[in-house]
Order: sequence, then structure tokens, then C-alpha cells
Amino acid sequence: MGISRKDYETALAPLSLALVSMARWVKASGARVVVLFEGRDTAGKGGAIAAVREKLNPRQCRTVALSKPTETEAGQWYFQRYVAHLPTRGEIVLFDRSWYNRAGVERVMGYATPQEVEAFLAAVPVFEKLLVDDGILLCKYWLATDQAEQEERLRERLEDPLKRWKLSPIDLAARERYDAYTAAREAMLAATHTPHAPWTIVDFNDQRRGRLTLINDLLARIPDTHEEPEPIAFPPLGRAPVKESYGVLRPIPDYPIG
Repeated sequence: MGISRKDYETALAPLSLALVSMARWVKASGARVVVLFEGRDTAGKGGAIAAVREKLNPRQCRTVALSKPTETEAGQWYFQRYVAHLPTRGEIVLFDRSWYNRAGVERVMGYATPQEVEAFLAAVPVFEKLLVDDGILLCKYWLATDQAEQEERLRERLEDPLKRWKLSPIDLAARERYDAYTAAREAMLAATHTPHAPWTIVDFNDQRRGRLTLINDLLARIPDTHEEPEPIAFPPLGRAPVKESYGVLRPIPDYPIG
């Protein structure tokens, strides 16, 4: 049985406060944080990212969700377009899929050759060691979902006009390759689960519980998640508040309810 919305929101509130405090520490210390969100289609990556960044300053915490490479990018060093989005001091970057596309969709759908995939899996530990050695705090999450749950979510996207945009031909093609994705994931984990950049697998069959689990783990991986806010003086206004004035313009009528 899944966690209720009420219980989820109750449990999320203190975690959100802790995330805000963590973000203050990141800014004050000049830390650089990179979080990778990987998983099958419909795993819940977007919702998990939204839960992490909802209360954070969008100027400090940003999401990177790259589309397929351009012709120019396809001719570059594979990691090059991802490097351009790494954080500067005081920033948090959340990757909605990442360089691991090569080990997943590109491998399974034939967009990369076996030689390219093999070279990628050999290079990733070296690449990530460079990031970590330079001081980047790197957290890698795999959001795990069963095939029955994936099927239900794909059907929901098909039937819900507000979610239809999430459904692509690649998503539908991936349905037929569930086992191939499993094999690709296992090869990826075996090659890239390292002491300096380990993977963390989170059960996302219940997306709300999965978000809570992921956020709690993320907070535990940051060296110091507590930073008191700077005191801000807020003296009395000293006069009666002024009602907003629009000059010759007038606001549109309120949206009717009921």
C-alpha cells in the first residue's frame, strides 16, 4: 500500500527544511554538488527532482535535462556537453538523466556501438574520479521500478492529456526491451559502482516513499547540512500600508470559483 498524500507531505516538511539548510551550507562553504537521477522511463525522476528543488533558490539549484546531442556535440568528446553544466562554487546541479545515457538508452536502442559503450564504461570511473578529486560532491541514484508499475504509469500518460507530452515513441519502444535495459543496468552498475562514486538504488514503486527515502539519503551524504540563516532586521514600516495603484489600467476580474 502506498503512502498517502497527507502522510507524505507531513514527512516531507522537515526534509524540505533540512534541504534549505543544506543549500545555505553549500553557498556559505562554496561546495559544489552534483546529483544524478537515473532510472527507467516513468521511474519518477522528474517528481524526485521537483521534490528536492521545490523550496530551494532556483539561482542556486538548477536542473539539467539535455536532449539528444546536436551534430556538433556528437562529434565532441562524449563527456564534453555534460562538463559545461557542472556547478560552480555554491551551486547544486540535478541531472535528469546524465552521461549514463550511453550505458542505457543509447546501448539498448542501438544509438551507440558496442565499442563506444565499452569505452564509455571504462572511462566513467576515471572521469568521475577527476570530478570528486576536484572537490565535487557527486551522488548517483538509480530509481528502481517493476515492469508492472512501469506499464501502469505508461498507460496513465497515454490516457491523461496533462501527461501525454511525457510519452514518446522511444518510451513505447523501450517497453519491449525491459530485459535488455535490465542487462544494460547491471553492466553499468558493475563497471561504475566505485568507492569514490558509488550508486544508490532507491525503490520507486511507491514514488512518494521513494522521494522521502532519496532526500533523506542525500542529506546524509552531504558533509554538513546545517547552516543558520543570516539574521535580517525587519523594523516596523512606520506608516500605514499603501493600497496598490494601477493608474489608468485595471486588473482583470478574479477567476470565478464555484
